[in-house]
Amino acid sequence: MIATTPPGQARWSSRAAFVLAATGSAVGLGNLWRFPTEAGMNGGGAFVFFYILFVALIAAPLLLSETLIGRHGQRSTIGSAAYLARQSGASPAWSALAVVGLIANTLILTFYGVVAGWVIYFVGSTGMDLFGTIAAGQPLAGAYADSTVEGISLLMPNLFANPGLLVAMQAVFVVLTVWIVARGVKGGIEAAAVWLMPAFFILLIAITIYAAITGDFGAALTFLFTPDFERALQPGVLSSALGQAFFSLSLGGGAMIAYGAYASRDTNMGSTSGVIAFADTSVAIIAGLAIFPIVFSVGLQPDAGPTLMFQTLPAAFHSMPGGAIVGFLFFVLAFFAALTSSVSLLEISVAWVTEKFRMTRVNAAVMMGVIVFAVGLLSALSFNILADQRPIPFVPGFENAGWFDAIDGITSRLLLPLSGLITAIFIGWVADRKLVNAETGLSGPVLVAWRFLIAWVCPLAVAAILVIGLFPSLLG
Repeated sequence: MIATTPPGQARWSSRAAFVLAATGSAVGLGNLWRFPTEAGMNGGGAFVFFYILFVALIAAPLLLSETLIGRHGQRSTIGSAAYLARQSGASPAWSALAVVGLIANTLILTFYGVVAGWVIYFVGSTGMDLFGTIAAGQPLAGAYADSTVEGISLLMPNLFANPGLLVAMQAVFVVLTVWIVARGVKGGIEAAAVWLMPAFFILLIAITIYAAITGDFGAALTFLFTPDFERALQPGVLSSALGQAFFSLSLGGGAMIAYGAYASRDTNMGSTSGVIAFADTSVAIIAGLAIFPIVFSVGLQPDAGPTLMFQTLPAAFHSMPGGAIVGFLFFVLAFFAALTSSVSLLEISVAWVTEKFRMTRVNAAVMMGVIVFAVGLLSALSFNILADQRPIPFVPGFENAGWFDAIDGITSRLLLPLSGLITAIFIGWVADRKLVNAETGLSGPVLVAWRFLIAWVCPLAVAAILVIGLFPSLLG
């Protein structure tokens, strides 16, 4: 049965626009900030090995599953999932996969806006440093040439200690995201992706070439591609790798269902999903090859954690030739990545609100933006005013987590994998087989392989990693 298109349903102008927008959704701070952070904290090569493995065997099949749900339903994430369930003779309750995802991605956006606010702060900081040097007629050297490494390392703590500035930067980013989403699919989301993504790729390649020439590229290659499998058995590495695959590809939250809903009927979802998965994974690896050579070349450690991009890298740019301009361009790159991803996160809830409550897109975007900003205050203030609060001390592994870490951990380790698990079971076992197969655009052995992965490998692997993520003590 062919789905009917709801009246007024928006469309991408072309397959290329869909690929750019979906890749923009997937490529974000998950690649530039979270991937190097997780790789650095989890031993490098072992984490990267399982991350790539999980993308190929779990994330890519789920990516296709989500996009085909959206393209078939051509509604909001919840509406599309319920529509496919009804056409398959199943309970609309299977739309729980999208409900969990909507909650997860809305929560992610609350702390994502905070991190993006840090990016805006460093765009301004490095920009003032760069253009101030140019205006003074001084030769370009390392970033923050008039400061010391110790002084640079205090930029982040000083930002954290200033709740007003943190909240202001968060507000700027949320307003930009709301403005783009409110403009609609073609005038806002697609236009932003078409302009920002090519600029993003150009900057990323340029910075990687710079890192390869001036940094310790050999050390970075060894760190990222020499796996220590004993390290992989340590608690949290496998769940972190899977969580990164989900987070980076915007899986489990419904972003790909939402974007798939705007795809035309002649778009081959199988090949398109493959392109998106490959592009996103490549960007994560390239980001590692851009960041770690710089880190190693100045003798800094890769396991700095979430502050790697905001403390370790600025200090590294300070010690490198041309670091002033490269540091500025790097944070502009990060801003582009953050904005294209945040747009997809907000679109999920906005599309559902407009469909459910017949609200205009502008009003829905503003309303959801206010909610995201308000909840995000908990994460922003968890570094200062609310630093002593522990919202979920009763959850294993979160006894000492503040608001920021708690929301990040619950979404990446629980909600996204849970939504992915429900999606795999629904597509692999419940949804009408002929209908689903037709939507994939796959055939022959490739279709057989995808059916096996989505029906058997994905549910079992996601369930196992979900349990291990919640109960790391099971690994001993």
